[in-house]
Amino acid sequence: MTEAKPQKYTAPALEKGLDILERLCSADAGLSLSEIARDLGRSVSEIFRMLVVLQQRGYIAQDPGSEKYVLTTLMFELAHRTPLIRRLTVSAAPLMRDLAHRINQSVHLGVISDDAVLIVGQVDSPARHVMSVRLGTRVDLWRASSGRVMMAYQDEAGLAEMLRRVPLPAGVEEGRLRTDLAEIRHRGHEVVDSFVIKGVINISVPIIDHTGQAVAALTVPHIERFGETVTLADCCLQAIEIAGKLTRSLGGGVAVRD
Repeated sequence: MTEAKPQKYTAPALEKGLDILERLCSADAGLSLSEIARDLGRSVSEIFRMLVVLQQRGYIAQDPGSEKYVLTTLMFELAHRTPLIRRLTVSAAPLMRDLAHRINQSVHLGVISDDAVLIVGQVDSPARHVMSVRLGTRVDLWRASSGRVMMAYQDEAGLAEMLRRVPLPAGVEEGRLRTDLAEIRHRGHEVVDSFVIKGVINISVPIIDHTGQAVAALTVPHIERFGETVTLADCCLQAIEIAGKLTRSLGGGVAVRD
């Protein structure tokens, strides 16, 4: 077991605020003052002061009926102000909309953030029945085809560090995973059954920057409908085309193959 490194500097008030935000991230229905204090092992008075400041700054809001605190979208908006994500989402949005309408499938864009896949772009299919992932969703790195695709385009040092930090799912061996990643890199994309939902086939294509590493992945969670005229193979080819355009917009080379 790896021992935690001693902290060189501490900022107790900041840590309390971050603890609150992280706890609210996993509470869909919000939490009351007493629930937050109990979960964090803090007194109600010290948590209350932090909540007041976070609410004044717009990071959280309080439901007037239940008096529970919930996150606002401010953190998500701040994340989108970073140059890479802003540039990607601005470039990708019209291309993703066009792709979704051409293939009649939903499309999303993911990046790696804090050892997980963060969905930063999402366009629903125009069809009546859709399969989509909510904007801002975080998915376990190794249980997302987009995560596997992005890791296939990391250098060895980056991949080794990720394997060290993120435990593999039960039953998955590192040797098998490395073989899968090598095959993905050889093909330039992945078409695989969803690791989460039966009947969904994920088409995931990397978006490569000028260094040759994947900074994002374009994914189509393909569902088969009766009477569908666009085949899975057609969807794959068109997803590859759009990812290629985004790669070139970032100064990357040819990232994918047919």
